[in-house]
Order: sequence, then C-alpha cells, then structure tokens
Amino acid sequence: MDVVLREVHDSDLPVFFRQMNDPEALHMAAFTAKDPADRDAFEAHWKRIRASEAVLRTILADGDVVGSAAVYGEPGEREVTYWVDRAYWGRGVATAALRGLLAEVPERPMYARAAADNTASRRVLEKCGFRITATATGFANARGAEIDEVVLTLKAEDG
Repeated sequence: MDVVLREVHDSDLPVFFRQMNDPEALHMAAFTAKDPADRDAFEAHWKRIRASEAVLRTILADGDVVGSAAVYGEPGEREVTYWVDRAYWGRGVATAALRGLLAEVPERPMYARAAADNTASRRVLEKCGFRITATATGFANARGAEIDEVVLTLKAEDG
C-alpha cells in the first residue's frame, strides 16, 4: 500500500468528520471533542488549526483519503497526533504516515499522548521511536470518565 502525506484540502474535511464520528474509533482515541457530531464545532476547530502554525497533513493510502496527521504546539513542546480510518487499522498506514510526518518535522523532542489502553496507538508510536516517559489521568470525552493516559517522547537521539 502506498501511503503519502499531502496538505489538507477543503474536500478532506467531510471525510475527517465522518472518520471522527466512528463510535469504535472514538472509544479507542478516548480524548476527543466533547461532541464529535457537532459539525459547527468541527468546522471551527479545523479553521483555527489551519490558520495556526501546526503542520497538518492528509494521509492518503493508494490515493484515498484515510486520515490526518499533525504536529502542533509551541517549540520544545510540540506534539504529534493522527487519526486513521478504522478500515485501515492494522495495515501499517498510521506507522508509515507518522514516519513521514516525523521526517518532515525533524525538531526534537516531540511528544505524543495516548489512552493507556490504546495498545495499537502505543505500538505505532513506539515503532517510530517514541518511548513512554510519563503517565497521567485525564477526562476522556469519548468515554465520559477519567482514564489513564501515557505520555511518550521522541528524543533527538531516538529518531
């Protein structure tokens, strides 16, 4: 499967909205928008981040829009995030996309967060050189409860 990143196009947003409303994906991601079905909030969020200094990319697999990946935050505190359509889970898409994003944004350290029980996302991050450096708890909108999360760091010498 050919996985590439490109700039986000307006036409990607309806695909992202659909992907980010998949109940199973929401549960897995845990730390999501308060109301993922609120289209106005979704549009406002994307307008804000597209105007920011964030590096936003659309993930394409064999030419199809299958998700998004981004680096955001202040220098020295930058974080990665990604979302891949559930139909593409377990096929190496997230790992390939994250590797591409990290090559495009080489500053380190880089951080990531994941629900502690999201072993698939943790595995993607670890394959890309991230290591768990802290644990925390936070309110997970998608689960309506406080849950454990892990903080992962990619240091200069790691990748």
